[in-house]
Amino acid sequence: MPAPSPYKAMILAAGLGERMRPLTDHTPKPLLQAGGKALIVWQLERLRAAGFVDLVINHAHLGQQIEDFLGDGAAFGVRIQYSREPQPLETAGGIANASDLLGNQPFLVTNGDVYAEFDFTRLLPVLADMATKRNHLAHLVLVDNPPHHPDGDFALADGLACLPSPASGIPKGRGFIRGAGAAGDLADVFGQPSRLAGSSIREGSEAFTFSGIGCYRPELFAGIASGAKAKLAPLLKAAMLEGRVTGEHFAGRWEDVGTPARLAALDIELSAN
Repeated sequence: MPAPSPYKAMILAAGLGERMRPLTDHTPKPLLQAGGKALIVWQLERLRAAGFVDLVINHAHLGQQIEDFLGDGAAFGVRIQYSREPQPLETAGGIANASDLLGNQPFLVTNGDVYAEFDFTRLLPVLADMATKRNHLAHLVLVDNPPHHPDGDFALADGLACLPSPASGIPKGRGFIRGAGAAGDLADVFGQPSRLAGSSIREGSEAFTFSGIGCYRPELFAGIASGAKAKLAPLLKAAMLEGRVTGEHFAGRWEDVGTPARLAALDIELSAN
C-alpha cells in the first residue's frame, strides 16, 4: 500500500437514483451490487489503494443505510466522515455543504454510483500542483462518450478542459506548453512549470464525457451557501473561460450504471471475472 495521501477524497452518494427505480425505492444507488460488491465499495477500495484514507461521503436518500453499511470505514482501511443532506443539494451544493469536513486543501471527488477502473494515484501530482497554485481551480477526468451521451460535455486543448469549439473562446496553447506529450507542463496560467504525470493531453475540439472524477480547490465553491442547491457545471464553465481548469482523457473502463439493465450487464461481466 502507498503512503497515506495528505489530501481528502469525497464520494458523492446523495442522489435519488430515479432512473434505477424500482431498485432504489428501498436501497440507495451506491449500495446496489455488481460482481458481488456494492458500487460504492469498488470506488472506496480503489481510493484506499491509491493512499486516500480520509474520506467524506454525502448522502440524502436512504442515507442511513450507507452509514450502517460502511460505518466509520475501519473495515475498509479508511476513515469516513458523513455529510448529511435532508434533500439532495446537487453536486456543487453537496460539496459546499461538506466544506467544513473537506478543509482548505484541494480534494478529490468521485461518484459513488459508477464503476471505473481508474488509478487514483494519477491525481496525486495534480492535487500537489493545485495546493501551490491558487489559479488552478479544477482538474477533470474525461472519458469516451457512452452511447447514451454521444455529444459529451467538455473538450481538451493542450491540457486545458474547455467548452467544445466554437463556444470555448479559449486560445489554443493558453496555459500549457504545446507538444509536452502525455504529461503536460503547467506554465502561463499557473506559474512555474509543473509535471502532470499520467495526463493524456489531446488537442482539438472533440467533446468527451465528464466521468465525475475531479480535483478541486475549495475556492471554486466559496460562493455557495451551506445547505443551498447548486449545480457543478456552471462553476466549471465559468472557470474554463478563465483558463483555470485542466483535464485529462481516461481511455480505460468506465461505466455510468444509470439503469437496471446496465447494472445487470455489469454484474454479469464482473461476476464472470
